Amino acid sequence: MNHKIDEHQIVLDEIAGGEPKMARRRMEAMAGVAIVRLTVEAEILTQRILNAGLLPPDADRDAAHIALATVHRMDVLLSWNCRHIANPAIQLRLRRLAERWGRVLPAICTPYEMIGELYE
Repeated sequence: MNHKIDEHQIVLDEIAGGEPKMARRRMEAMAGVAIVRLTVEAEILTQRILNAGLLPPDADRDAAHIALATVHRMDVLLSWNCRHIANPAIQLRLRRLAERWGRVLPAICTPYEMIGELYE
C-alpha cells in the first residue's frame, strides 16, 4: 500500500463521520467492540482490490474494510456505503477476486437489508 493503514482509525473515522447525533450513537454502539487486526495479508488484498480497479484509488479505506472482513473470515460486513461496499455490481467482482486468492467474500449488505423483515 502507499501508506500504512491504521485499522482502528479506519473504523473510528467511518463511524465518527456524518451527522453528529448519529455519529455519537454509532460511537456509543461500538464501545467495547473488538476491532480486527490489520495483517500483511489484509494489506495485500486491499492493494489487489485497488490494483484490479474494483474501487477507485481514493477508496483505499473502503478496500481495507472489505479486505479485513474477508481475511478475518467474517460472515457479514455491514455498511451504509452503497457506492463502494454494499454494491452488488462490485461485490460480484470482489467475490471472484477473493476466490482467486483462496478466500470467501463475506455477505455484504446494509443494516436495513440485514434486518429488513423487522421493518415490513
